[in-house]
Amino acid sequence: MSNPFDNAMAQLEKALQIKSINTNLAQKLHYPDRDIRIHIPISMDDGSTRIFEGYRVQYDNTLGPYKGGIRYHQDADINEVKALAFWMTIKCAIAGIPMGGGKGGIKVNPKDLSEKEIERLSRGWVQKLSDVIGPHKDVPAPDVNTTPLIMSYMVDEYEKITGDTSGAVITGKPIDKGGSEGRGPATGLGGFYVFETLRGKIGLPEKCKVVVQGFGNVGFNGAKIFAQHGHSIIAVSDSKGGVYNENGLDLEKLADHKKNTGSLADFEGSKNISNEELLALPCDVLAPSAFENVITKENVHSIQAKVILELANGPVTPEADDILFSKNIAVIPDVLANSGGVTVSFFEWDQNLKNEHWTEKDVFDKLQEYMQSASLAVWQKKEEYNTSLRVGAFLLALERIGEKMKVLK
Repeated sequence: MSNPFDNAMAQLEKALQIKSINTNLAQKLHYPDRDIRIHIPISMDDGSTRIFEGYRVQYDNTLGPYKGGIRYHQDADINEVKALAFWMTIKCAIAGIPMGGGKGGIKVNPKDLSEKEIERLSRGWVQKLSDVIGPHKDVPAPDVNTTPLIMSYMVDEYEKITGDTSGAVITGKPIDKGGSEGRGPATGLGGFYVFETLRGKIGLPEKCKVVVQGFGNVGFNGAKIFAQHGHSIIAVSDSKGGVYNENGLDLEKLADHKKNTGSLADFEGSKNISNEELLALPCDVLAPSAFENVITKENVHSIQAKVILELANGPVTPEADDILFSKNIAVIPDVLANSGGVTVSFFEWDQNLKNEHWTEKDVFDKLQEYMQSASLAVWQKKEEYNTSLRVGAFLLALERIGEKMKVLK
């Protein structure tokens, strides 16, 4: 399996080959500012104690406080978290928000824990890190397998330890705990705004056939938003496999089917397919919305999509990226395509600090402005340097971080 941090650095190097930047910045971006590993002892429901390994990587805070989610996953490791923190640094710069890049994780399968054990684990993570997170230092958020409820445990624990009552230390909270309207669908909706801004420039039709890999929050919301705007979702999948109907799937009925049966399989009027088959389907848009390293040099030649919209982080490896570029298959990169989540997280942080609460319409209108502006700026860099959208995105981010570094000196 490809090391995600090596992939992230390969992407950085590709941008640095096209445009020379401040040497200090180029050096700095190869290393996180801080790379923290913690061990959290938790009392289990049976009276035993288990030790869980956790991480927080604070990558770069040139533009503002570190910002990034915390994931609970049995395969979480420091290289993955470092890569995600680096991508978040780039993502915030592209989105034009005054925040830097961070990421966290705990090596755990949350399905193995009770709700009370998850609460103790979440509070334990904050206890170990309360001195290095904070509204003006580092602002965590939900990620894979973490929820608004888990964020509420964390913000409550931070308040107990520090006395800070702003709630701005954590985003992705429940609405009644200071969360923002519109945070749930923000990543999928942001991805749609990016797609709509670039669709005509890339040469896609007004109504597209869309394939979505991943049926969690991002994948399901993304698929639903595309369908609501008249696009046809012809296939979706989760970790176990997927379903395909060339005439389009009814997503609400499919969600009910999964809830009732525990699986997408055998949905009425559709054909069961594997994730490998799903990736190879002919379509206008393929949206990988789950994990890293999904499209690799081994399977890239089977891709028949016209455009890949990276709603997940790091789903296309650098080798596959080069091959897709040579085949004129546009990749709308994760650092642009899925930046809607961190943008609305920034909105939540801003609301908390100002003690405001914006309507969902205000949030979505602001999100659309940010996503359109970022998309057009990335497209301009891509055209200026005759390169891929990903390299254009990186060049934009490097310029913005470099300009702020000059101001700070």
